[in-house]
Amino acid sequence: SESLGEFLTGNKIMNSPYSINMLSSVNCVKLCQKEYSRVEAGKLKNFIRFGYHYNWIIDNLPSAAIITLDDQGKTQTHYAGGFPIGFMDSNTQDFYVYNHVKLVLQYHAPKSGDGHRVVGFSVEPMSVHHTFLGGYEWDGDSTEGFQKPLATCDSSRPLEISAITQNQIVKSGETVLYTYDVVWEESEVKWASRWDVYLTENHLVPAKVHWYSITNSILVVLFLSLLVITILVRNLKRDIAGYEALAALADDEEQDEDINETGWKLLHADVFRPPTTFPMLYAVFIGTGVQLLAVALLAIVFSAIGFLSPARRGSLMTAILVFYVLCGTVSGYISSRLYKAFNGRHYQMCTILTASLFPGSVFCVFVFFNIIFFFMEASVAAPFLEVLIVAAMWCCVSIPLVFFGAYLGYKAEKVEYPTNTSNFPREIPEPPLLMHPLVGMTVTGIVPFSAAYVEFFFIMTSLWMDQFYYVFGFTLIVFLILLITCAEVTVLLVYYQLCAENHRWWWYSFFTSGSTAFYMFVYSVFWFRTLEASKLILTYLLYFGYMFLFCFAMLLVTGTMGALISLWFVKKIFSTIKVD
Repeated sequence: SESLGEFLTGNKIMNSPYSINMLSSVNCVKLCQKEYSRVEAGKLKNFIRFGYHYNWIIDNLPSAAIITLDDQGKTQTHYAGGFPIGFMDSNTQDFYVYNHVKLVLQYHAPKSGDGHRVVGFSVEPMSVHHTFLGGYEWDGDSTEGFQKPLATCDSSRPLEISAITQNQIVKSGETVLYTYDVVWEESEVKWASRWDVYLTENHLVPAKVHWYSITNSILVVLFLSLLVITILVRNLKRDIAGYEALAALADDEEQDEDINETGWKLLHADVFRPPTTFPMLYAVFIGTGVQLLAVALLAIVFSAIGFLSPARRGSLMTAILVFYVLCGTVSGYISSRLYKAFNGRHYQMCTILTASLFPGSVFCVFVFFNIIFFFMEASVAAPFLEVLIVAAMWCCVSIPLVFFGAYLGYKAEKVEYPTNTSNFPREIPEPPLLMHPLVGMTVTGIVPFSAAYVEFFFIMTSLWMDQFYYVFGFTLIVFLILLITCAEVTVLLVYYQLCAENHRWWWYSFFTSGSTAFYMFVYSVFWFRTLEASKLILTYLLYFGYMFLFCFAMLLVTGTMGALISLWFVKKIFSTIKVD
């Protein structure tokens, strides 16, 4: 039976009329005959034009597709994404349907003699215009037609594509006969290893490509770490030593008012002033970002150690939903504590937004597309019961947990800062062009993105090209490197903003690291060209709608990382100086 994750990802299992028995090879078996009307032929042509695929499974193994590339019989095997319904002749613009399939099943016979097990499944689709020997005409219903031999294939051996003289065209009034072969082959692959070829695409992408991604990311982190050490640490030591010398001089000569302070120490009475614009939204974003960060780490770790395998269809989606619901307490606690530190008064509204803003946006977009798919009779539409289950998980489990976490946060002690905040804010001087906050918030994200873009390419391929993704160990390393890069870049730029006497660092730190999501979205726009998707407006809505939600989630995750590390950094440096 299908899991919740399978339904939400549009995977529904249906039985087929093919008859397959263990170790029983058959050839040229007639399945059915269909006469296409003008409307039905037009629909089939559209399916072929838009690249629709069959996705079959046998014994929980998805079908690999053996596709012929040229007239010389050169083939290529794809282990994900199924096989196409048909093809279009680029010269004549005619459409042809694959009405004959050769099902190749591999089995392994254990030495213990305990039966046989299916360890491989592939399909070679062919298009052949079938005719009966002697000019027999079949109505598609009489049992006599199933016994009549065909002139286009032999029941004694599987059909080879080289033996086909005429393909099956798709047009109004055309009668199409569907047939199939079943070929059993013994294999040395053991049952426990049968998924290896699917996960590696038969080593289509070498492991060294992922190691290149890791190396690229590590080099970026090392460069930034050296930059932070040489610039930030050195400058901070010099600044703190200078401030301590001035403080000692003021104590000795009792002329503190004559000391001319410069730099970030001047902001001691303003640096912890709550954000002037949307402080509640800031707290909501940080709380939700911590929740998404915890979900991402849990999902990647559980996948890396093998609990969430692609062999268990829908397990990753189900786990993400469960993790997100259970981490509601964390988001409520973080947002409430932060909002309390901002001296907020609308506690209930802050909690409601934390519980509903991001999941509500995702749910509304999902329901919107699901309604469209339902009326289009698309198989990807999730059943109404599963949608209700998701809504129940959100309303009956996630929201109460968020309120529980918020209750704990509001009852906890208020966050203490090392300096007091004055009643009137300090005026911010006009910054140079390169030090303008908008420059840092828009340009900086390219550095963390460059540390993860290679692995991001494989993730995009898995999401939109229906490829299996299994290298979660590499993903975990790259994700940690991405977070470290966001932290280092943000701390460095926040320090320079403080040196420029700009005390409004709250939103600046969030969007400085969060701008990584902007470059991910820009990359997805260019990557969409390689998808070779249909020109339907729904395709664009679906792709860019879900990519916007994905990048919005990355904005919250990376922005939260930068904001929290900046809060720790600012508290740390201002706790080292003596302020009267």
